[in-house]
Amino acid sequence: MGRLFRSEFLKLRKSSIWLLIFVSPILSLLLGLSELSEIEELGQHQWTATLGIMTISHAILFLPLLTGIFSSFICRYEHVGGGWKQLLSLPVSRRNVYLVKILIVSLLIAVTQILFITGLFFIGWMKGYPADIPWGTISTSVIGGWIACLPLIALQMFVSVAWSSFAAPLAVNVIFTIPNMMIVNSESFVPYYPWAQPFLMMMPNSSDSFGALNVSSETLFIVIFGSLILFLGSGLVYFMRKEI
Repeated sequence: MGRLFRSEFLKLRKSSIWLLIFVSPILSLLLGLSELSEIEELGQHQWTATLGIMTISHAILFLPLLTGIFSSFICRYEHVGGGWKQLLSLPVSRRNVYLVKILIVSLLIAVTQILFITGLFFIGWMKGYPADIPWGTISTSVIGGWIACLPLIALQMFVSVAWSSFAAPLAVNVIFTIPNMMIVNSESFVPYYPWAQPFLMMMPNSSDSFGALNVSSETLFIVIFGSLILFLGSGLVYFMRKEI
């Protein structure tokens, strides 16, 4: 699998995909900066308040969309000019090829999360937030958002492998991501909607927050891990049997 990793990184080395990991963190940073006048009055809660504001656009819209963009991007080389046949003619297993692509997308989302939280620290440093940083809340938000994206990555990789069109998987992702803006305010639907889970996992737990923000054990294991197993298993079985 090490050679497959190196091969994938060589394909992406000079591509524009690296620029995409900065889009959401930068926009979230600007959104956080725009609300500083109100946050300055919150004292010890400045960190979590800024994190909550930055999370709104990042986790509701951009993070789910990026799972589809990265997945489509990492498969487009194989869909052009018989790339799948060339790749699978090498002494590599289909399972490893599929899993490496999912891992690459997962790493790209992880880098995006790191850049996102770097923006939070930049705001805190610039505005002189309290030195008592809520590391537990911040780390839970970042890691939770990444975990919540794993089922979406698995689904988008399935769709990206199945369809040779670069735009088709993105269209599917957009169709299911846009309703997030309404669903996150519904306590009845949001715990069961996979595209809303990054928001639920990243938003700091606060009594003043809107929507259903606590992820129950049922949501974590059934919706997130359950859908991850379902999408990953279905995609892997499909790819193993797919005629190239």
